[in-house]
Amino acid sequence: MAQSKGTVVLAYSGGLDTSCILVWLKEQGYDVVAYLANIGQKEDFEAARKKAVTLGAKKVYIEDVSREFVEEFIWPAVQANALYEDRYLLGTALARPCIAGKLVEIARREGAQYVAHGATGKGNDQVRFELSCYALCPKIKVVAPWRLPEFYQRFPGRRELMDYAKKHGIPVPVTPQTPWSMDENLMHISYEAGILENPKHQAPPGLYTKTCDPAKSPDTPDVLEIKFEQGVPVKVTNTGDGATRSSALELFVYLNDIAGKHGVGRIDIVENRFVGMKSRGIYETPAGTILYHAHLDIEAFTMDREVRKIKQGLSLKFSELVYNGFWHSPECEFLRECIGRSQEPVVGTVRLSVFKGQVYILGRESPRSLYNEELVSMNVQGDYEPADATGFININSLRLKEYHRLQSKVTVKQDE
Repeated sequence: MAQSKGTVVLAYSGGLDTSCILVWLKEQGYDVVAYLANIGQKEDFEAARKKAVTLGAKKVYIEDVSREFVEEFIWPAVQANALYEDRYLLGTALARPCIAGKLVEIARREGAQYVAHGATGKGNDQVRFELSCYALCPKIKVVAPWRLPEFYQRFPGRRELMDYAKKHGIPVPVTPQTPWSMDENLMHISYEAGILENPKHQAPPGLYTKTCDPAKSPDTPDVLEIKFEQGVPVKVTNTGDGATRSSALELFVYLNDIAGKHGVGRIDIVENRFVGMKSRGIYETPAGTILYHAHLDIEAFTMDREVRKIKQGLSLKFSELVYNGFWHSPECEFLRECIGRSQEPVVGTVRLSVFKGQVYILGRESPRSLYNEELVSMNVQGDYEPADATGFININSLRLKEYHRLQSKVTVKQDE
């Protein structure tokens, strides 16, 4: 055993990588404190605690941060209509700064100089974890085994990790027969690597765990009414059985159940990682998908057109910053403030149907609506004078006429 190097707080999951890393860190001379965040994943936390202790952890912290995850990370993303590259709802990217914040808290509590994680040297999570840690505790030092030659040369593949685990009596549920990696939290579950790395191959039928096959989902839709205040969902009502949920965590869990039952929230994409490579990811984001569509609808109903155009640009930048790991950056904090301010009029209720893998908007109402039924009606003139549209069209056509007049001159000259 190497000479003591001090205390390191390890972001521990109980899986193959972090179990092996825990033992390896001890071999390097660190006293290891294991930190496991309950962020809504399906996990036997007591079994994980016992496992960490058995493997030699000096102390084990397990904290339920699910409610905080919803209220402080998912809700701002819902307000933003956050979507990376038009499809990814950022489930993993939102969870990392939440976990990193708690990791740093434990490090301070334990007087630890180091934190460690099991993120690979090719992925986004190493960036997300470490940027958050450095932002929240500038003097912290990060041990990233998958970037250390002495670690990744010793363990070039999963087979070597499995052999190491067997040698050190590390019980792991992963076997070579489950050839992909998964990461789960309350918002979503992601699948990547292994046989999924070939983007041409369809995902195996048994891969999905949060949603059922839409083709086998119920033949009767669930009709929901979702109430928003300042762009945040505050109540969901199932019009079929009258079930209601109003606390943030219960509401989100309920929507996960309804959406999962109907096969809502599956995507299979190739995305651009921050580190510069493309990767294939498969995601299930049940509740997040419902809320994305519902919020998009109530926002369009209540927000001024020009404000919304600006807000859409802010949302694009916000999504990029979150994906790349800059949650705790000054620019991301500024964007959250701006987006939050834009949500003050986003109040009302959206009625929607969840059915066969899809979310269908059925209607909406709001005391802050900018929709004027009399003004827009084809049957009532209201305060709108149709003749005024002639001048409006003439003014807007002027630029087009001038552009094409010039183009015609250019074309004539070219033909001469």
